[in-house]
Amino acid sequence: MPVEDFEELARRAPETVWLEFIGGRLAVKRGPDGDRSEIIAWLQRLWAGQADGPWLYGHRGLRTEADGKGRARPDGVLAPARHFVGHGEWSDPAGVLMVVEVTADDPDTDWYTRMEKPDAYAAVGIPVYLFIDRDDCSVVVFNQVEDGRYRHEERLAIGAAVRIPDPVNITLDTEPLKEFVD
Repeated sequence: MPVEDFEELARRAPETVWLEFIGGRLAVKRGPDGDRSEIIAWLQRLWAGQADGPWLYGHRGLRTEADGKGRARPDGVLAPARHFVGHGEWSDPAGVLMVVEVTADDPDTDWYTRMEKPDAYAAVGIPVYLFIDRDDCSVVVFNQVEDGRYRHEERLAIGAAVRIPDPVNITLDTEPLKEFVD
């Protein structure tokens, strides 16, 4: 499917359906359940009140993959405040500091999140991919982009202190997330 056809299809999809285009394939992303929404809200509060700092935008559409023809809608996109002013539905990922995905309790969606999205995000140079796996009760930090791939991956149990490297440079106490995992 050409990316233009995907964008037209995504534009016409009902608001309850989020479509992504990863690896040349159409994917339907399940909307967030209450716990998934709370995890993103918890992360957003970490950056709230920092007028000049970055913000975690929810469900921002990004162009991905080496050829720029992928389309992903991460659960969270950390970027400088006002970074997306004037952008359309699908933004160039330049300047994005980190993307966040949380498992959706849906095998198809979760497969893309685990297997396809790390490569799609690394291919466009997004420095950090934070993956919160509610099924495995873990937090995975992907970083060190080189040749379009993440060269470093660290998996820690939810509840641990998780170091998010530069350019984010923060340590997350993930203990509060235990309430939202299986």
